[in-house]
Amino acid sequence: MSIGLSPPVTVVQPVALRPSRSLWSDAWRRLRRNRAAVIAGLFLVVMCTIAALAPWLPLVQDPALQNLRLGATPPSLLHGFGTDDLGRDTFARVMYGGRISMLVGLIGTFVSLVIGVSWGAVAGYFGGKIDEAMMRFVDVLYSLPYIFLVILLLVFFERSLLMLFVALGLVQWLTMARIVRGQVMSLKGQTFVEAARALGASDAAIIFRHLVPNTLGPVIVYTTLTVPAVILQEAFLSFLGLGVQPPDASWGTLVSDGARVLAIFPWLVVFPGLALSLTLLAFNFLGDGLRDALDPQDRRDVA
Repeated sequence: MSIGLSPPVTVVQPVALRPSRSLWSDAWRRLRRNRAAVIAGLFLVVMCTIAALAPWLPLVQDPALQNLRLGATPPSLLHGFGTDDLGRDTFARVMYGGRISMLVGLIGTFVSLVIGVSWGAVAGYFGGKIDEAMMRFVDVLYSLPYIFLVILLLVFFERSLLMLFVALGLVQWLTMARIVRGQVMSLKGQTFVEAARALGASDAAIIFRHLVPNTLGPVIVYTTLTVPAVILQEAFLSFLGLGVQPPDASWGTLVSDGARVLAIFPWLVVFPGLALSLTLLAFNFLGDGLRDALDPQDRRDVA
């Protein structure tokens, strides 16, 4: 009687499965590894916080309460950015001007965002003659020098801060509409759209509840690039005297006022110009970082 040997038992070690991550979590991890974008984001947070809380910060005084008999003085320990010809602290004026510039950039971008996303989503979803008519209208507006449209709006209507928001927003939505239209055209044939239509969802619900949220990646990236463009246009208009009106001031009006006495008091141009330039660079670095982080073709594993 032979004794058979039992075959060796193979022990299978359990494999630890890595939890799946969404596009947004992967994008956040990639964004944190982009040092330029992180530094730019922190700079913008600090700048916006100081500008928003300027009236309550002890180091930032209301320019209207400054000693007007002091006159223009260069940067010193008491006034780090110097003072203007009326004795107003330049640091305070730059921070208060930042409030207006940031507000114009954010609200103007919001106006263009609402118009551009709605226009592009409707055109891309319906297609056909509706898309043809809507996009030809966009092409006509593209052929016009948009900065002159803004100037005409400000000349023929009231020169108020609200009108400046509307005017800048009305000329910035064209590219946003094209971006959203292209995204919607590539998404409207997907399964989730057909499922929503089969469940009885209306066209408006499909557009704004299902399609628009799936275009947020490119929209967010372009939004971060639109804000500095609006701020720069406001600065240009203020330099021409068509932007923010006294007693309010923005970085553009500060540069315009300082340019008149540049040879005598150069710090009146250097510091508001530096604040404007650094803010524009920060928005562009953040936009580039978000573009790389939200790229669906680059979903590498991030530790």
